[in-house]
Amino acid sequence: MSDDKSTVTPTVNPTATATMKAISQDTLGAPEVLQEVEVPRPKPGIGQIVVAVHAAGLNPTDYKHRASGMFLGKPPFVLGWDVSGVVEEVGLGVALFQPGDEVFGMLPYPYGAGSHAEYVAGPARAFVPKPAGLSHVEAGALPLVGLTAWQALVDVAQVGPGQRVLIQAAAGGVGHVAVQIAKARGAYVIGTASAAKHEFVRGLGADEVIDYRTVDVAAEVRDIDVVLDTLGGEDRLRSLDVLKPGGILVSLLPVQFDEVTARARELGVRAIAMLVEHDQAGMRAVAELVESGGLTVHVADTYPLAEAAKAHAEGDTGRVTGKLVLTVRP
Repeated sequence: MSDDKSTVTPTVNPTATATMKAISQDTLGAPEVLQEVEVPRPKPGIGQIVVAVHAAGLNPTDYKHRASGMFLGKPPFVLGWDVSGVVEEVGLGVALFQPGDEVFGMLPYPYGAGSHAEYVAGPARAFVPKPAGLSHVEAGALPLVGLTAWQALVDVAQVGPGQRVLIQAAAGGVGHVAVQIAKARGAYVIGTASAAKHEFVRGLGADEVIDYRTVDVAAEVRDIDVVLDTLGGEDRLRSLDVLKPGGILVSLLPVQFDEVTARARELGVRAIAMLVEHDQAGMRAVAELVESGGLTVHVADTYPLAEAAKAHAEGDTGRVTGKLVLTVRP
């Protein structure tokens, strides 16, 4: 093995401050538990980059972790998986990026959280170059929902031309991106949303939109190839009935799934539960779809980092169309 490290030396900013602002919590609970604190600024480890965060999206998983700890356990912790910003430092062995590069990506889920801060460290291959036509706010909104929708529809369900795809909560963060990805793959897309959001969902390219508040979706829809389940519970179980033989339900809620799997076998369909993973190839595919004009992200509202608690309160309503984003730098 060669001892020559000259080609993989880290790049560290000698003027970097020792601390940074971040949103943390000492206890689980309502949005009010979130506080702006000073914490040590991260340093890049081997294969990592440090990104100066410009914008960081919020997702339902942030609200759930804040309230229950879910996968992260007991606080204190800094939430946030979405990030868009500028590379500040690179660690040993990083060859893809250098300081000054604009990047966006998703930190490893669930244990890589920490983007709701002024700086964040993460694996270099969790990031890709930010499309020039995408603002940091838009880019910060996209990674987790983009990867979730891509992995569910493309990697798992292998959606293709002519297939009929049912997307639940089609106006939500994952849903509104999933509609566009399914359309880009040539599918016939049916989305569910409240009546007030039908025009928005149709504008994304959905062929049909159903008001789940007034219509029994499981009774209304038939011969579906793919269901994207974002709801869980009884809705997930009943969604199996809309699938044609050999169809697949992909659930983003991989808990209490045994009954769903058993029922799927009885019906001659498949049911798979998944969690999103950081994935550079998937991020590149999402970025390419953005650059081709096939995908846009809808930002419902932005909040400065210090007002993260207000953003969480809005997210807790469950009525957000698209995404909420924390802004860290102009």
